[in-house]
Amino acid sequence: MARTSLRTKLGSVAAAGVMALGTGVLAAAPAEAVATYCPSGYACIYWGTTEGSGIRDMWKYAGVYKIYSYEGTHLVKNNQTHGWKIWLCHNTNGTDCDGVWPGQSIPLNMTPYNSVSIQP
Repeated sequence: MARTSLRTKLGSVAAAGVMALGTGVLAAAPAEAVATYCPSGYACIYWGTTEGSGIRDMWKYAGVYKIYSYEGTHLVKNNQTHGWKIWLCHNTNGTDCDGVWPGQSIPLNMTPYNSVSIQP
């Protein structure tokens, strides 16, 4: 019975792995699906002007959140409960704001905004 060294065995396994990658047998994991529904109790900003464009950011808790690289029109949906508001603010510290009241879903030009303030 012939003896095969460990080095030879490892080389064979590595070669098989390279071959599998080259033929596409080992595929990458599928990308996660983009959420399109803004859950109750959240404020959401979508990638585009419709809910089908997918949620870019969403917030549930009170506070000021900086937003970056928003250009053009995006759908802003306030699906918060108990009368909470989402304020779109020109300054990064949550000041100089325009409000989006509960239950509203509005396409807005997000270019001038630099933060979001969620308030009860």
